[in-house]
Amino acid sequence: MILILAEKPSAKRNFAKALSGTSGSYAGVQYKICALRGHVMGLLPPDKQVPAEQSEAMQKWSLAGLPWDLGQFAWKKGVLKGCSDVISELKRELAEVDEVCIATDVDPSGEGELLAWEALEKCGWHGKTSRMYFTDEAPASVQKAFKGRKMLGAMEEDGDFVKAHVRERWDLASMQFVRAATCIARDHGFRTVVREGRLKSVMVKLTGDQLEAYNGYVKKPFFEARFRDGNGNVFARTYEDGDTWRFDSAEKVDLAALHESAVVEDSRAKKHTAPGKLLDLAGLSGILARRGHKPADVLACYQKMYEDQVVSYPRTEDKQITPEQFNELLPLVDRICAVVGVDPAICSHRTARKTHVKEGGAHGSNRPGPNVPATLAALDAYGKCARDIYVVLAKNYLSMLAEDYEYELVKAHVKDFPEFTGSTQIPLLRGFKAIFDSDASQEEAQEGAEKENTAEFGKTAAPFCFEGANKRPQKPTMKWLTKRLEKYNVGTGATRTSTLAEITKDEDRALMREKKGTLSLTDCGAVSYKLLGGCQIASPEATERLFNQMEAVGRFELDANDVVNSVTDMVVHDIEVMKKNGENLGSLGPVGSKVVGKCPRCGADVIDRGGKAKTCSCSSNKGKRDKCGKWVQTEGCGFEIWKSVAGKKLTAAQLGKLLEGGTTAKISGFKSKTGKEFSAKLRLAADRSGRIEFVFDEK
Repeated sequence: MILILAEKPSAKRNFAKALSGTSGSYAGVQYKICALRGHVMGLLPPDKQVPAEQSEAMQKWSLAGLPWDLGQFAWKKGVLKGCSDVISELKRELAEVDEVCIATDVDPSGEGELLAWEALEKCGWHGKTSRMYFTDEAPASVQKAFKGRKMLGAMEEDGDFVKAHVRERWDLASMQFVRAATCIARDHGFRTVVREGRLKSVMVKLTGDQLEAYNGYVKKPFFEARFRDGNGNVFARTYEDGDTWRFDSAEKVDLAALHESAVVEDSRAKKHTAPGKLLDLAGLSGILARRGHKPADVLACYQKMYEDQVVSYPRTEDKQITPEQFNELLPLVDRICAVVGVDPAICSHRTARKTHVKEGGAHGSNRPGPNVPATLAALDAYGKCARDIYVVLAKNYLSMLAEDYEYELVKAHVKDFPEFTGSTQIPLLRGFKAIFDSDASQEEAQEGAEKENTAEFGKTAAPFCFEGANKRPQKPTMKWLTKRLEKYNVGTGATRTSTLAEITKDEDRALMREKKGTLSLTDCGAVSYKLLGGCQIASPEATERLFNQMEAVGRFELDANDVVNSVTDMVVHDIEVMKKNGENLGSLGPVGSKVVGKCPRCGADVIDRGGKAKTCSCSSNKGKRDKCGKWVQTEGCGFEIWKSVAGKKLTAAQLGKLLEGGTTAKISGFKSKTGKEFSAKLRLAADRSGRIEFVFDEK
């Protein structure tokens, strides 16, 4: 009897459909199916990993306790909350089987192996173990994977497990960066938790650098002579540094030496462009963000659609599809066209393109699944972004089946002034662009960028004074960030999307904001960015090296402990860099704060530091953590005022009134110690202590 171990209940249901039941016989082999609920085990917190006498010290957030001595870590795991019943059921199921077949998701990070092996280890399984490798949960894929399951050795011999095992430990050890950044920020008066990590810090640093370049842009206009024909095509000289015919004002451009002249065509060549690459989840999220869909929503909705085989596996790192995957969808093309409103006649290139279809992949790039919906309305049950997910994904895939975009590239010059040249592209066949153009769908216009010629050349061209400018750096967007991360091969599309979703949610803790695909830093993100300059945790090159090292561990080319322990040197380096960078935090002003009034003691701003702060305090107050991790005030008048009184949260306007020395209007909703509700006015005590007094109507 073989126990098929699925990653989650939805996978168990799909496997049961493929094999004709949750138990039985398939291809002459007796089996039964059991499901986990994703990760059921997890590493315990740092204070549970060290000897008992060090546990209390480990709980304190202090630079004095960093870096951790990882040699003392026991790397103990525990059952996650709510998962004890899953472990108990798995133990019962294991009692009667001869072999366990791991059938968790085939994730390039090894996550599927990790969550399966850790559950089996908890249950004490040391028997025969195999692995099903499937591209998706469609019946044909599941059946093929079951028949072709591969035998595994011991857990420690499974490279995919070892790779994920190292990453899990490294990530726990990387909590030191969060503590270091937070302690340094608080030493400079910023009471916020600064989340750092191997991918999120890279995202913050890249985005912050680009924002500085974008916001620091200074437009530098230039003026020069050019020619323009009757169709709007422009002819220009090639500029090189030192040329003297480009000026800083229009008055300096002399057109007197130029005159209207004939246009001479130099060449005409037929060109073509193949369809763009298939999208990954990050690219898809970038397009949908401009339509108002948040990364977290796209990720959650896509997962639900995948579980019903409406779309393919989300966490793939493949850029192409296999011939088998191509042939699987080919009979469904007309049905997919009908759902998304594409004329199937445009999809006339129904043979595999070498640029898109290659042997050797696993899940294949993101694409429609074998379960084609009857209508777009049928997708609404998956979430509000389901229609857009399917339409973009389907059109991107269908464009591969259209013909190339064809055009004529025509080059010409001005007859009497041959140094003025131009080129134009004349469309001949729209091809795939009639369905979808992945590049054009994500383009953002850049200030200073010049338009291309797109019409036939006219017979003559006349001189004019052209005004241009230096090109402004691009505003950071999800598409831009994805390309930068792809350059360093950092993370899969799904990993980038999930990390971006994590650091853009919960405004009080978020590092970045995403609005219709455009990225910016939150107040907390601005603190993180200031601290990260020169830090290895924020270096894309260092992160790429780390990813490569983890892959090498999975191939048993590097020692796992050496890679985990590498975090210590990085922490030591980055703490010193953050300390120096912390001196520049003062330029940010009160981060994460809103001014609610003036301090009655010293006249400085009184600020609300966010939802987690129980009081509003004077902006002059500064402090730091002592050796025991206790917050100690070192500067300022010390004034603070409670944001809630007798169970009633005060509004900013009410707090402002108190700080002005006035009395509020009557406020209802206060509760006495006995729980009785009452109403009263409020005023600030005359001693300027910050104490709030009730004012009752005279009877």
